[in-house]
Amino acid sequence: MRSASSNMTAHLAGEVTSLAVCWKLSLVDGSVLGFTDHTSDLTISSQLYKAATGFSPTSIETKDKFSVDNLDVAGILDAAAITEADIMAGKYDFAEIEIFMVNVTDLSQGIITHRRGWLGEVTLKNGQFIAEVRGLAQKLSQNIVELYIPTCRAIFGDGRCKANPASYTVGGAVNIITSRQVFISNSMTQGAGYFSGGEIQFLTGANAGRRMEIKEFANKQFTLVLPMPNNIAIGDSFNAIAGCDKTIGTCAGKFANAVNFRGEPYVPGMDKMLATAATSNDL
Repeated sequence: MRSASSNMTAHLAGEVTSLAVCWKLSLVDGSVLGFTDHTSDLTISSQLYKAATGFSPTSIETKDKFSVDNLDVAGILDAAAITEADIMAGKYDFAEIEIFMVNVTDLSQGIITHRRGWLGEVTLKNGQFIAEVRGLAQKLSQNIVELYIPTCRAIFGDGRCKANPASYTVGGAVNIITSRQVFISNSMTQGAGYFSGGEIQFLTGANAGRRMEIKEFANKQFTLVLPMPNNIAIGDSFNAIAGCDKTIGTCAGKFANAVNFRGEPYVPGMDKMLATAATSNDL
C-alpha cells in the first residue's frame, strides 16, 4: 500500500496537479544517480535528479501470488548520463532502483513510492536503453540454501575457495586485433583453455579499468564473452586471470586446491539413480 503525506493527499485530490516521476539508481560501486521526467532538474533530499535523460516506464503489473512484478524502464542514451559503453561494461548490473512521484511545486510534501527493486536485463536498441526492473518479490524466487551439486559452489578466489587469484594472473599486451571481442597476445605461453572462463582487465587504452569474462583461449588468442565497449588497440596492456570450470579435476590438477572444493562430485546423479531403480524393478 502506498502512503502519502496529508499535504500530498490534498494535492492529489485537487483539480490540477503538478506531479513528476523520479527514479534513483544506487550502483554497486556506491555512486547514486538521479533522473526525472520533469522539464528541469530537481534536488530532493540533497540528491540531484537530472532532467537531461527522460525515461518512460511501462505499466506495472502486480499480483497477489508472490510472483515477480513486471516493469520495464526505457530511456534515451545520453553521453552526460547513461552511455552505451557503461551499459556494455556492466556498470548498472544489480543496481538498486527506486521510482517515486513528487509535487514539483512543493517538494516538502514528500514522495509517493511507485516501485523499488533491482535492475535486471538491460538491452540497447536504436539509441535507447530498456531496463528490466525486478521487484522485491524477485528475492523470494532465489535459493537461500545450498544444494548438492557435482561442481563447486564457491567463486574462484573468494573466502571459501581460498585460492589466490594473483598467483594465476598473467600480464600481457595486445599484438593482433580481429575485433573488439577477439585478439592475440604473443606473450601468452599457457595451454589451450587456461584462461577460458576467466576474466580479463584492461590496464591501458580506451578500455582501461574495464573487465570482461573470457569465453575461449587457445593459441595465444582470447575470445571474450561480449565485445569490449570501446575499440581495442595494439599495445593495450591487460591482466588475464585463469579460468575455473568448477570441476574437481580442475580444482585438483590446475589449482592444487581440492581440499577447498565446495561440491559433491561423487554423489550419484539422476541417470545413476534411474538406472538403479530400473535394475531393481527388473528383479
